[in-house]
Amino acid sequence: MIFLETFPEFPESNYFHEKGLAMSAITRVETELIRVPLARTYKGSFYQMTHRSTVLLRVFTDDGAMGEAYVGDEDAGLSEIDSIIHEEIAPRLFGHDAQAIEKCWEIARPATWNILRDRRLGLVASAAFDTALWDLMGRTLNIPLWKLWGGYRDAVPVISIGGYYNSNLTIEDEIKYLQDKQFAGMKFKVGGLSPAEDAKRVQLARSVAGPDFKIAVDANQGWDIESAVTFAKLVEDQDIMWFEEPCHWENDRRAMRDVRFRSGIAVCAGQTEMSAAGCRDLMEVAAIDYCNFDSSWSGGPTEWLRAAAVAATYGVKMAHHEEAQVSAHLIASQSHGTFIEFFHPDRDPIWHNMIANAAPLKNGYMALPTGPGLGWELDRDYISKYRINERSTQS
Repeated sequence: MIFLETFPEFPESNYFHEKGLAMSAITRVETELIRVPLARTYKGSFYQMTHRSTVLLRVFTDDGAMGEAYVGDEDAGLSEIDSIIHEEIAPRLFGHDAQAIEKCWEIARPATWNILRDRRLGLVASAAFDTALWDLMGRTLNIPLWKLWGGYRDAVPVISIGGYYNSNLTIEDEIKYLQDKQFAGMKFKVGGLSPAEDAKRVQLARSVAGPDFKIAVDANQGWDIESAVTFAKLVEDQDIMWFEEPCHWENDRRAMRDVRFRSGIAVCAGQTEMSAAGCRDLMEVAAIDYCNFDSSWSGGPTEWLRAAAVAATYGVKMAHHEEAQVSAHLIASQSHGTFIEFFHPDRDPIWHNMIANAAPLKNGYMALPTGPGLGWELDRDYISKYRINERSTQS
């Protein structure tokens, strides 16, 4: 008979100190808001961007430990996220054990319950804490997060997001650039023109790229069902890896299911979901083959890992919307993880400049950092140059 070791009722007892598991209480939080102008305005099907912005958060404990992470790309609302961090979440977390990550996630959750503001703002604020606390855990245990979360692989394939309508590069030049940089492929923007016009753009991309270059397409919810099906059939011989968010948002779960069943194309979605339960519902109605849930838009890696567990039961593969600084670790950790994605340096100057030690791509893959936690070395001079605000709150 096996007897399970029982724990005393109070977590600060001598038992935990003797085991080296003494509580590491959260005492201080610091943030820096970073906003970088883009080289030009980037236009997708129905959106455009002029800046890349993010919040960098550091969390400190009473024993001198520190975790650090940057999350999100919200431009409008950046200051409100910062206020939620310091005025709503931090006061609730002060004094709690930084290593009790599930509990801290739960304590932060009320920041998402205000029905009179964009729920995404509270989710990004929560994700900043969740990611930083995971970084702290990895540093404490002296292990990289990709290994702590599962350690399935130590390098990940990378695709770039491109094919923007107003690009300063031709399709031919953009693909040549990506191949020269050894990307495994690209996610190509569609949905802003007619299905026939966008199909011609994709056909050109494939003719230039050749058969070994991965091509996914992303309509950013730009089409109705009939248009999406028409496009999918026009490109059915172009070896498209996935068709991302093909349909308008109003009834997109059933719409994507219909596109998937009627055309036979693999469908990807999840970035606009705010919870693992939302991802589950996509899988339950057979709407997707790939789930590109965004941990920074949904409360943090804790929730992404829950979605990944559900996806494994449905035979759905996991991707991640942007945010390579955390997605690389998440995708690498899972057996059903696929590709990470990031942009041309002009589209995401933060990833390409603030991360000082990202490994160069080799044959389509990027090696994961081996340092503890997230393992990224941040360029403090770059942060200082584009910092628009900094703030500290302590218990």
